[in-house]
Amino acid sequence: MMYSCTPGSGGGGVVARPSGRRGSVTVDIHCHVHTPAADDLIVDKAPLASESIVKFATEETNALNREMLAGIRHKLIDPKARLADMARLGIDVQAISPAPFQYYYWTDPEVGRATARCVNDRLAEIAAGDPQHFVAMGTVPLQNTEMAVEELTRMVTKLGMRGVEINSNVNGDELSIDRLRPFWAKVEELGVLVFMHPMGFTEGERLTDHYLNNLVGQPLESTLAISHLIFGGVLDAHPGLKICIAHGGGFLPMYGGRMDHAYRARSDCRHGVKRQPSEYMKQLYFDTVVFDQEHLAYLTRRYGADHLLLGTDYPYDMAEPDPVAFVRGTTELDETQKEKICGGNAAHLLGIHQTAR
Repeated sequence: MMYSCTPGSGGGGVVARPSGRRGSVTVDIHCHVHTPAADDLIVDKAPLASESIVKFATEETNALNREMLAGIRHKLIDPKARLADMARLGIDVQAISPAPFQYYYWTDPEVGRATARCVNDRLAEIAAGDPQHFVAMGTVPLQNTEMAVEELTRMVTKLGMRGVEINSNVNGDELSIDRLRPFWAKVEELGVLVFMHPMGFTEGERLTDHYLNNLVGQPLESTLAISHLIFGGVLDAHPGLKICIAHGGGFLPMYGGRMDHAYRARSDCRHGVKRQPSEYMKQLYFDTVVFDQEHLAYLTRRYGADHLLLGTDYPYDMAEPDPVAFVRGTTELDETQKEKICGGNAAHLLGIHQTAR
């Protein structure tokens, strides 16, 4: 079998399933690329130290992260450097997205637009240069809604990108705020995938030690962001949105019953929703970066195999070390479910089409 990635310059071409391996195409929905040229557009880099993932961390943690980033820099920057790892991990296609530090929401909007364009041009270049292995998801300057809509339109219609990666908040503002509604409307109109990836918990004073702002803070950020999208009415107003939440969706997928009880019991939990809150969870997608096969089995039972996408968090040290085996070794899943999770679902969402050899 072979696979064609359409449309155009953000990742056209053909992907062949490696011979001798069972199953269809495997797609990694959660893998990052760093664009140094975008960093060069930032004159005052001091605000980077205020990013919650850096701010709420010990000196040891920040030192370890600097050491880790130095060791993987070549993989973050050079797409050829990751091909051997993809082969070893059994990944046919990476849906590359920006390194989260490159959201740059804290910059002046004009600078944010410039960095987003720089990042998106580079990701599209990588995908066009090796369409057998890469499709691209970009970024937008959410600090300015008009610019975000403009760049989203450009990256999809001009660069052929398949999705957009966003943070779980915009400088502390929730994704459900009124000014962002045109962004959500345009995402729904264009039909592209949103990959939501947090950058640490914004109120992480109690999460500084033990790398807790990553271990607990990341899923907690996603939990809050999803909750605001539900109770703020975004998912109700835009049922066609396709949103994948990193790290298995955080904590909320395991605890939706508490929201439903509050919806039934309290009027202040019914303002932006017309159904039980957990029903809106079924509109979402979740990656498989949960490190526990019972957890993966639960997500599949609760939300359906159609809503799980294989992810790695490549090339960071918190990446799933053997992603395909992790899914295929989950005994509660049948072969059809495993095929969907390992690549079928992502191929459908990203426009990777199977063709005859």
